[in-house]
Amino acid sequence: MQAASRSSPRALWARLRWPVPAVLAWAVAWSLWALANAVALPGAAAFLLALAGGSALAWPCATPWRRALAAGGFPLSAWALGAAAAMPAWVWLLLLLPVLAAYPIRAWRDAPYFPTPKRALDGLEAVVGQPRRALDAGCGLGHGLQALRQLWPQAQLHGVEWSAPLSWAAAWRCRGARVQIRRADLWATSWAGNDLVYVFQRPESMTRVFDKARRELAPAAWLVSLEFPVPGQKPWACVQVPGRRPVWIYRPAGTLAATAPPDSIPVAAGR
Repeated sequence: MQAASRSSPRALWARLRWPVPAVLAWAVAWSLWALANAVALPGAAAFLLALAGGSALAWPCATPWRRALAAGGFPLSAWALGAAAAMPAWVWLLLLLPVLAAYPIRAWRDAPYFPTPKRALDGLEAVVGQPRRALDAGCGLGHGLQALRQLWPQAQLHGVEWSAPLSWAAAWRCRGARVQIRRADLWATSWAGNDLVYVFQRPESMTRVFDKARRELAPAAWLVSLEFPVPGQKPWACVQVPGRRPVWIYRPAGTLAATAPPDSIPVAAGR
């Protein structure tokens, strides 16, 4: 039974590096569209066939927003092409270059760009106190750094981001003597010396995040994850506010990580 579950379509799809599943869904949808037109199917039937094929491949994606992206790529691109049918094909290829610059292939294993909402971390300070130095690992445009600065304006904040355009934009948006941002691989950068590491990753990355934090952080340091918990690890606390994403709080390293938190995970009420 376990072997069968590992070979299920959803399990096999989950092993593919994002956004490969979405690209495959789009490619299949456009291939079906071309085939339907080659055999002279009516336009509506051709569109529905392509949409159904792309949606079928989108369904096994791991999260709802990924399913939406994979399924919506064909109809959105079809609408765009129809709205600008006179544009030559090479123009559409050029439009991909900014996307690849902002989201390079090397970063496909990490979370796609998704900003930390304003005040998403409110209530975190009641659990972790006053960190002197905090790191946003994969800071994107700096929304997470801004949320951290709202809580701890006196803390030394650091951000690492592999995408050069995003790191430059984050450095401009988060200007200040206590904020430093550099272009770097969050996995190759040492997390040592930080009192708190904040991530807004993806579910598949959280075990790797926790392992890195356990190896490199001091015993009293915190690991904070917006929305996604670490599989198989009991959090120290969770900040849960109605209508907002949960904030999962861990102490991965040293003796404090071995000390079991209370049976009932404390829930800190954010503002």
